[in-house]
Amino acid sequence: MTRVSEAELPAGLIGRSPSMVQIRARIEKVAHGKTPVLILGESGTGKEVAARSLYSANPCGQFVPIDCGSLVGPLMESELFGHARHSFTGAGEAKKGLMELAHGGVAFFDEIGDLPLELQVKLLRVLQEHEFRAVGSLHRTRIDVRIFAATHRNLENEVRAGRFREDLYHRLNVTRITLPPLRERKEDIPLLVEQFLARTGGRFVLAHEAMEAMLAYDWPGNVRELKNCLDRMTDACPGPLLPFVELPTAIINHVRNGKQPGMAAAAGAEKAHNPFPAGMAEQTGRIQPLSEMERMAIQNALVVTKGDRTIAAQLLGIGRTTLYRKIRDYHMAE
Repeated sequence: MTRVSEAELPAGLIGRSPSMVQIRARIEKVAHGKTPVLILGESGTGKEVAARSLYSANPCGQFVPIDCGSLVGPLMESELFGHARHSFTGAGEAKKGLMELAHGGVAFFDEIGDLPLELQVKLLRVLQEHEFRAVGSLHRTRIDVRIFAATHRNLENEVRAGRFREDLYHRLNVTRITLPPLRERKEDIPLLVEQFLARTGGRFVLAHEAMEAMLAYDWPGNVRELKNCLDRMTDACPGPLLPFVELPTAIINHVRNGKQPGMAAAAGAEKAHNPFPAGMAEQTGRIQPLSEMERMAIQNALVVTKGDRTIAAQLLGIGRTTLYRKIRDYHMAE
């Protein structure tokens, strides 16, 4: 299988943490099978992304997403399995359901834990007998479909509570992929931020304090919340710098409440980035000359911005012409 670059990976699967490396390897391994795949993980961890990646690794037929939470009301069985002509009031014509549309491909049951019990019975028959019967029809329809199912619920608990069929759970739980929450792979946050911002055309850079705050936050909404955070910041800021003060209130409050040592002071700062390395004087054991500190600040800003002098000048709070002059004065590499 041809491996894709990180830039081409779906956002939910980006990461160099051991857990994400293992998940991508598992997707490659099970993509060509025929058995159902159960994808577990908290909301926002990228369960549909994982399902689509499985399908993309071995595309056949259609990928048909089915939102189990929306299958409510009297027409839910018809939506899933279709109906015969005149099978109920308003059914003037026969209609194919989502399962028949997925014939030859993949049916992805998103939030399978929300599927009503009466539909769980019919899905079980599809898995066991590879057939179903449309509403109002006397004939059974044969079907060749692979089932992917995802949920944020603990299905074993749901079985014990009587809200999920045990036989269906065992039929689905053949191949399992569990996505970790973002708080357990915080080392992936800088890479996720980089990739999300790259997809805006590379017009933005995240201030150092904003990144520190993101690394301190637990992200209950996981990768989806991180993306929404960056979308909000890029919409609100003309750029190119995304400052700490433009972070969502929840993250700023997390810092202000002192949940991350050393970060509370940054919450009240007006500047979005302090280009001077933390603890500079303590590290050297002496008070440094102002010119030496300035030179180090310029060097640090250029490292942070990967050599972009326009953004470095903004971080330092000086004009671009002034930055160029100081680079020459300090005999820094052009």
